[in-house]
Amino acid sequence: MTKRLLALAALCIATPIMAAPPVDGRWITAEKDAVITIADCGRTVCGRITKFLVPPPQGAEQRDVNNRNPELRGRKLLGMPVLSGFTEEEDLWRGEIYDPKTGKTYRSVIRRINATTLEVKGCVGPFCETQTWKRAR
Repeated sequence: MTKRLLALAALCIATPIMAAPPVDGRWITAEKDAVITIADCGRTVCGRITKFLVPPPQGAEQRDVNNRNPELRGRKLLGMPVLSGFTEEEDLWRGEIYDPKTGKTYRSVIRRINATTLEVKGCVGPFCETQTWKRAR
């Protein structure tokens, strides 16, 4: 009986706790129009637009004209956070994603599939849309 308990205890100690793979780095959006840099933002993880691959209509000076909050419409898209408040939860990260094309914010889940692929979900109620982002070189 003692040997069984010791074996069970050793198995429990040896079993790794599920942890979300880190998502930090530079990622190209599914539309291949921007690079989002994901990094620590204090107690959470966030992602900012750090490069346009396809210039927006007003170029690098493009403002957040579609934002529902009139006070935020003057901020530049370049450098603006689009992923915010992400915290680790088992094998994924939960937070919010902002879509500057629609001016809407959605609940979001991100998960690193492998070293070069990030799965990004934006959800409204039970409905989610999933995108695949690729690591920028």
